[in-house]
Amino acid sequence: MTTESMEEYFVQGVQELYDTEQQLVDALETLAEGTEDEEASRAFSEHREETQGHVDRLERVFEAIGEEPEAKEDRVVGELIDEHEQFAGENDGEILDRYNMSVGQKTEHYEIAAYGNVTSLADELGYGEAADLLEENLREEEAALEEVTELSEQFDQQQVAAE
Repeated sequence: MTTESMEEYFVQGVQELYDTEQQLVDALETLAEGTEDEEASRAFSEHREETQGHVDRLERVFEAIGEEPEAKEDRVVGELIDEHEQFAGENDGEILDRYNMSVGQKTEHYEIAAYGNVTSLADELGYGEAADLLEENLREEEAALEEVTELSEQFDQQQVAAE
């Protein structure tokens, strides 16, 4: 696929993030329901609501740049979801809980990188309003990564202490 301009590249990035966030709304519900650890389950559920806000904010980004909201398949997140489905089908209990936290961290790192790229590009292209909206999503993703990392560390400490 040939991309003709930086603006087109930017729009494709926003379209991929739009797909990512839509996929994650459902995936976070699955994580919340499939995690026995109450704190982690609550965090996944809360982040699901936040992720729906990211979808809404991305729709405002499209409006700000004069584009119709359109999702462009993000195969990376699709693969993470497929991998999770396979692992969850074969594991349960604390192993699945820890895996769920791990996949949450992987996803947050990916989203942070993607949002960092499109935010910078929006700013360079003169899309100030879009850059501000994207920056909001970026900051929330960074906070979510921090939370899931802390939960993972606490979980690990509890598991080691129990052995």
